[in-house]
Amino acid sequence: MDKDTRDATPIPHPLVAAIPVVVLIGFLAVVIVLFGSDSLNGGSQTALLMGVAVCVCISMGIYRVPWRRFEEQMKQTIGNVSITLIILLCVGMLSGSWMISGIVPTLIYYGVQVMSPQFFLVSSAVICALVSLLSGSSWTTIATIGVALLGIGNALGVAEAWTAGAIISGAYFGDKLSPLSDTTLLASSSTGTDLFEHIRYMMLTTMPTFLISLVIFFVAGLHGGEVTELQVAQYTGGLAGKFNISLWTLLVPLLTGVLIARRVPSLIVLFLSSLMAGMVALLLQPHVLCEIAGSDSLARGLAMTYYGPTAVDTGYAELNELISTGGMAGMLNTIWLILCAMCFGASMVASGMIESLTRAIVRWVRSRVTLVSSTVGTGIFLNLSTGDQFISIVLTADIYKEVYRDQGYETRLLSRTCEDAATVTSVLIPWNTCGMTQATVLGVPTLTYLPYCFFNLLSPLMSIVMAAIGWRIYRRSLPTDAPQPDATLSDAQLPEGDGGSGGHVE
Repeated sequence: MDKDTRDATPIPHPLVAAIPVVVLIGFLAVVIVLFGSDSLNGGSQTALLMGVAVCVCISMGIYRVPWRRFEEQMKQTIGNVSITLIILLCVGMLSGSWMISGIVPTLIYYGVQVMSPQFFLVSSAVICALVSLLSGSSWTTIATIGVALLGIGNALGVAEAWTAGAIISGAYFGDKLSPLSDTTLLASSSTGTDLFEHIRYMMLTTMPTFLISLVIFFVAGLHGGEVTELQVAQYTGGLAGKFNISLWTLLVPLLTGVLIARRVPSLIVLFLSSLMAGMVALLLQPHVLCEIAGSDSLARGLAMTYYGPTAVDTGYAELNELISTGGMAGMLNTIWLILCAMCFGASMVASGMIESLTRAIVRWVRSRVTLVSSTVGTGIFLNLSTGDQFISIVLTADIYKEVYRDQGYETRLLSRTCEDAATVTSVLIPWNTCGMTQATVLGVPTLTYLPYCFFNLLSPLMSIVMAAIGWRIYRRSLPTDAPQPDATLSDAQLPEGDGGSGGHVE
């Protein structure tokens, strides 16, 4: 479709543009009430498609938006997440192979004997933060060390929701500050901010938020119950009785770490790590592969490990559930949901409804606090409506880039706010790609772990608090006829070496 035809289509009124979002939220609420944790098995996908239908009907019936525009936008949007879908399949391969090869059972076996229930939550958050910081990927961190920590937490009697919250908080902290992270690169490039300047500026909001989260996990751990020797014995005995527990299995995580350190792309790392785990399974766990295959065929057992689902009997029902895996097959509902979410986001963009809603938000910008608050609100709203953090980051940056420039604010304030809002809240939304993926990988529903992801919940609030305080938020001098949303301090009040030439600090 040519640009003239696209521009000729009127932008819907914000109240009209909100209808598909309201319908979607309504349908999702009904689905969650009716199906609970099974809502990913078709109900949520149907709700998203109903939202698409409402959006398309309004746009084509009232505003005469041609169907071809929706098709083009859906092709583009789904094409943009195609690599994500392949990564999801590789995550499924990795989770199955790391479990059946004995890697995760070995980590659980030694972890339950070393880690204390009182310090488990804060330790989990710190471990995941370090791994994610080095790897640049919250998804990889959660799918590997996160799954192992969840198993250790279960063995120590820690509630799954708390453990998942600590794992996700740590993983997204590291992802957010890592120069290897795709979201960090995207936020800095979308706003025209130097990567390391963006990371340094993020630390002003990210470090305090993570420290507060660690304090909460520390206090919660102190009030946790004591694990009994019998519980530990059941887990270690059950694992040792089924798997060949060996430190040799930890060569795979070690080699995976080497690949990550050498900045090998995530997709390749996940695939190679899965292959290495498969070889370990053939060498150390042939009896487990035969049990999975139901025959003496190791090749069939390994194929089923990759594809899934798998289940082995340890003699303890709770442990059996822990070490069962979904493989690639376990990711299919998530992939289906992502495709439906991308269709909804594409229809909202193609119809102009996203633009209408964000324009309405921008009109309320009157000061530094309302500017940052509206940016945070837009990032969260786009996560809700488009179902993808990458789309949310790009659209938020595009919407506010000119506003921040006209108001005299630095680009790093916009890039930081995009990450504080769009990156970390994506995992809290059940139909967002991140929320769907982590719920599937950890086996904990999004709404179950949501209240315990303190870092993700506090990050947007911290961004607004810093805006209200005005700590190290700089503005350049504006023309006398430009709007002045906030009074600025004199040059004499500027901290030495900060803000650059001619800047003002608020």
